[in-house]
Amino acid sequence: MLKKELEIFTFEDLLNHFPIRHLDRTKVQLIGQVSPAMDMVQVKGILLSVELIGERRAKRLVAQLRDQSGIIELTWFQGITWVQKSLVIGQPYLAFGKLGFFLGRPQLSHPEMEQVVDGAAPVKSFLEPVYPVTEKLKARGLNGRALAKLTQQLFLVLEQKDLPEILPESIIAAERLISRWQAYQFIHFPVQQDNYLKAVTRLKFEELFIAQVRLGMLRSVRHRYSRGVTFARVGEAFNTFFHEHLPFNLTGAQKRVLKEIRQDMGSGRQMNRLLQGDVGSGKTIVALMAMLIAIDNGAQSCIMAPTEILAKQHYNQFSKLLEPMGIKVGLLTGSTKAAERKKVLASLADGSTSIIVGTHALIEDAVRFHQLGLAVIDEQHKFGVAQRARLWEKSSFPPHMLVMTATPIPRTLAMTAYGDLDYSVIDELPPGRTPVLTVHRLDDARPQVMDFIRSEIALGRQVYFIFPLIEESEKLQYEDLMQGYENVKAWFPEPQYWISMVHGRMNAEQKEVNMQRFVNQDTQIMVSTTVIEVGVNVPNASVMVIESAEKFGLSQLHQLRGRVGRGSEKSYCILLSGSQVGKDAKDRLSVMCSTTDGFKIAEKDLELRGPGDIQGTRQSGALNFRLANISEDRGLLELARGYAEQILEADHRLEMPVHLPLKQFLQIGKAKGEWSKIS
Repeated sequence: MLKKELEIFTFEDLLNHFPIRHLDRTKVQLIGQVSPAMDMVQVKGILLSVELIGERRAKRLVAQLRDQSGIIELTWFQGITWVQKSLVIGQPYLAFGKLGFFLGRPQLSHPEMEQVVDGAAPVKSFLEPVYPVTEKLKARGLNGRALAKLTQQLFLVLEQKDLPEILPESIIAAERLISRWQAYQFIHFPVQQDNYLKAVTRLKFEELFIAQVRLGMLRSVRHRYSRGVTFARVGEAFNTFFHEHLPFNLTGAQKRVLKEIRQDMGSGRQMNRLLQGDVGSGKTIVALMAMLIAIDNGAQSCIMAPTEILAKQHYNQFSKLLEPMGIKVGLLTGSTKAAERKKVLASLADGSTSIIVGTHALIEDAVRFHQLGLAVIDEQHKFGVAQRARLWEKSSFPPHMLVMTATPIPRTLAMTAYGDLDYSVIDELPPGRTPVLTVHRLDDARPQVMDFIRSEIALGRQVYFIFPLIEESEKLQYEDLMQGYENVKAWFPEPQYWISMVHGRMNAEQKEVNMQRFVNQDTQIMVSTTVIEVGVNVPNASVMVIESAEKFGLSQLHQLRGRVGRGSEKSYCILLSGSQVGKDAKDRLSVMCSTTDGFKIAEKDLELRGPGDIQGTRQSGALNFRLANISEDRGLLELARGYAEQILEADHRLEMPVHLPLKQFLQIGKAKGEWSKIS
């Protein structure tokens, strides 16, 4: 049962099944001194009476316990027959339970009773652990107390050598950590609360430290042994574009990231870099310039986007920028016609196409490259590991990999989920981009919102309306897209206003036509689901209205907001919600209104949702912590990472005698998965 219900297979698993809290049964209170400020109390006295009161569902067992200072009432509503048989009037008992008061008199509900033998009260010498268990285990008599007895028995046969130290003594001394042996004893059976807190700190640090050492070793191995194509020169294509065709000056952050990429690609090892930056920070132009370095070194590049809309946008942008230089850019998506597909595939195979932009179509078996040197993945969280791995098979030599995300990743999450990778951050927006003004409005303010939108359209601007669902749902009870579309038409009737609509169930051709009408300003309003979230660039759009905004996550709200504010005009994001909004939703909406900084939003998202919910398709091994929480334990994570880096810098193989226990532990407890490549 323990195996099936709690995945406890070994003694080590039992040791690592930590209690969720502890009960203090080390003290006995006098009945006359208990007060409403107390929660759980333990008293000792003589059982005066046991009486069955009420009938049927109202039946309860009531007893009275007296010590020298007063009387307390004991009440049971369940298991009455068994309790009644086990109690003996006139005998001394120790009673432990939750304290309550009725008409000023103290009561214990469902107390645990232990008979006092030979006048000695069986008071605990440690805080009693409370373990998480399942209902099935409880039904079999394996409750938290039974687990505590099992764990207690285990400690009776364990010796200190069975839990050897793995942290270097220098770290233990510097951070004043208790030993590993003490930590395991105190996390289960602390004598006092301070013991428990020291044990938790020690074991959290150990978890984070081990994770950082493991990630650091993977990164170190990749740096040393992962050979890649050497792009030794930055030549004519890059320099001509930079000096003659770059449409704007690069920000300092873009220049810094480009330098990191150049160093990677010229190092002789395969680049495996995560590029993160906020919406509109200029990641795409950095990726294009990396592709130009590949061209200067006789190699081809590809960029894979999650949607056809985004792929075509990249294709149009790249073609326009590179046409004066005579560099051939190709496009390959699911809707590419057969004749055109044949031409594109042939030009890739013979090397005449230098850059190919596409969707999942790029990983099809028919796609062959002359020499693929750089693969760029846009919006990496939209692709699974297996899909990204298919790109590796397109080259005889591993291509350099650059994956991009416009969903900023909190530093703490990046250090754990992506700590084995090199990652760059564009943390600076291009000059001239005015922050989007975000406001939260309730449904009853809809007339004023619509009046404001009319005024923006009158100025020649365009507007998005975003809805969360396509079809009605009785369970979720918020407007679906089709109903929303009719409502928008009622506020903005044709022919005075023209409206486009896009959603995921449209065929690609219809979606493209409707999107293009909005891009060409043939329509002033776009009604859409979140399909609009990624990759739509309409500088003339100045207003984003998000319906039922309380139903969206922070990251998604931020991504949607990034569709406006792309031109020079002042832009607005209006979050519309019902009047009944929960606390978490209020917090999300408040954060959205207070900042446009994607990294601050990501940190708040981490706090609200937890790391497990926001890591996307990234493998989860790096975040399987039993105790540590990367949102709450940021300081401890930074500390652990610093020590891990120091150790690996001095001894990357962990061969020094002082590091051998750590190395042995890593080898024994080697993770099943490997996170060393964004394959």
